[in-house]
Amino acid sequence: MAGIPEFALRQIERWCARRVPEHLRDQLRVECRTRGRAVTIFELRAGSEQKIAQLRVDDFGIWSVFWADRNGRWLSHPDAPVASTPPPLLAEIERRCERD
Repeated sequence: MAGIPEFALRQIERWCARRVPEHLRDQLRVECRTRGRAVTIFELRAGSEQKIAQLRVDDFGIWSVFWADRNGRWLSHPDAPVASTPPPLLAEIERRCERD
């Protein structure tokens, strides 16, 4: 498998676009960037960028989620879910963001 499947990337991009109400989009945006087989989701606010999470897909099409530590390193947690598509992991990111 080379890179991120196009359909999966579109799912992630749509999720990012829905994260911020339209009336706040001039102050806050949630976007994603790809690099190889990883999609990094981040928040943009007044010139600053904050990492939210990273989704990675392996050679078998299994997705996993990683979280940035305070030093910006990506860590996987033992209880982090894996899935065959991004939506279940995006739901987990959303739950975690609502808790924090």
